[in-house]
Amino acid sequence: MNVTFETKYGNKAGKDEWLTPPELIKQLGEFDLDPCSPIKRPWDTAKNHYTELDNGLAQNWQGRVFCNPPYGDKAKDWLLKCAEHGNCIALTFARTETRMFFESVWDKATAVLFIKGRLKFYHVTGEQGDSAGAPSVLIAYGEENAKLLKNSGIAGKYLRCAS
Repeated sequence: MNVTFETKYGNKAGKDEWLTPPELIKQLGEFDLDPCSPIKRPWDTAKNHYTELDNGLAQNWQGRVFCNPPYGDKAKDWLLKCAEHGNCIALTFARTETRMFFESVWDKATAVLFIKGRLKFYHVTGEQGDSAGAPSVLIAYGEENAKLLKNSGIAGKYLRCAS
C-alpha cells in the first residue's frame, strides 16, 4: 500500500504510505494476500501480507489478492501482475487516459468500478487523511472478483472490460 501520492496541486508529496479505507476492504470480502502492505499497519487487509521488505512484486501470489499498488510509474507492473495472477482486485487512481490504463486495465481486466467521489485514505497511524488527489477505481481481474465488485454496494459506476 505504499503510494506516491499527488497533492491536489499536482506536486508529488514524496513516497508515503496511504492505507485503503477499512470499510472499503470489508465491502470487497476476504482476501488471501495483500502484496503491497505497509510494514506497520493498524488493521489487516488480507490473511497474508507482503511488505516492501518482501518485494511483493517478485513473490508468488496465491489465492484472492487485494492490491493497492505504489502509485506512479511502477503501478503498471503491479497491475500487469494482477492480470497475470487473474484473481485480484486492485485499487488505483482512475487515470483512464494513461498508457498504464490501456496496457494493464482496459485490455486485461474483467471489470472496473469507478468510485463515486474521492476516497479518504488513512495514515499508518490509523488516522484518516484528506481526500485523495484524484478519483479512484477498483479493478477486478477474474469473473468472481467482477461479480463481487458489482455486488459490493460501493457507490460508483461499474463497467465490464474487454477481457
